[in-house]
Amino acid sequence: MSDLTLDTPLPALRVQRAPRTLRPGPVLAVTFLLLVIVAAVVPQLFAHSDPLAIVPREAFHPPSWQHWFGTDQSGRDIFSRVIYGTRQSLFIGLAATAIAMSIAVVLGLLGGLGGTRVDRGVGWLLEVLFAFPSLILALLFVAIFGSGIGPLIVATGLGGAPGYARMVRGQVLAVRNAGYIESAKALGHPPLRIITRQLLPNAMRPLIVTLTMGVGQAIVWASALSFLGLGARPPAPEWGTMLSMGRDFIANAWWLTFFPGLFIVLTTLSTTVAGRYLQQRLEGRLS
Repeated sequence: MSDLTLDTPLPALRVQRAPRTLRPGPVLAVTFLLLVIVAAVVPQLFAHSDPLAIVPREAFHPPSWQHWFGTDQSGRDIFSRVIYGTRQSLFIGLAATAIAMSIAVVLGLLGGLGGTRVDRGVGWLLEVLFAFPSLILALLFVAIFGSGIGPLIVATGLGGAPGYARMVRGQVLAVRNAGYIESAKALGHPPLRIITRQLLPNAMRPLIVTLTMGVGQAIVWASALSFLGLGARPPAPEWGTMLSMGRDFIANAWWLTFFPGLFIVLTTLSTTVAGRYLQQRLEGRLS
């Protein structure tokens, strides 16, 4: 017979949680992004050749131990050009995203705090901008103001601004009646201080993930414009420009377009994976 009775307390069960393990996808994405940042800051750490040095006798060399990514029609080392192009491409993506978010914050605050008429006006403006695809809107701006790095950055930022503005407006409408906002008003804080210290930081917090993924999208759009000859001028070591320069030789020298395109895809994919993983962590969906 067992010594246990109905009145005998049972020992407390210990629930052991499974240890957290990092997924290989986010780890690889973050690692690649770190390497991209290092290459943008210190390209000499990876590439030891001048990306603009012309060596005609070494033109169209396929990938080898001497030239890992091959050479182009002028004998320039593709690996060095891809590494040095990281700085321009990453700068374009970050600057365009910053411009898009700056415009979005202004429109979002006007729509969320400006009253019914102002909100309708902002909504009408966003609907007009949404009538044009983002890339078409960027193409229109570049066609008016000319090509180059500056117009390319502004055009890419303008193309992404309407989507960010709609999200900012929605977040402002959701936050403006929160309890801490009402408490700040009751304490007599000035409106500008409430907006800058209470409303805007809390409204922007969910958009951090969107901004992370937006950098990759901006790089793709900027590369597309450069591919069309509307961005950096050749022979600048910029990924989209390298694609444009190599398209005439794609049948005989596939490496001219393959490696710049590969880095565009990997960078965009890495920002997307890292952004989605960050979103899951912020929302507490991971075990």
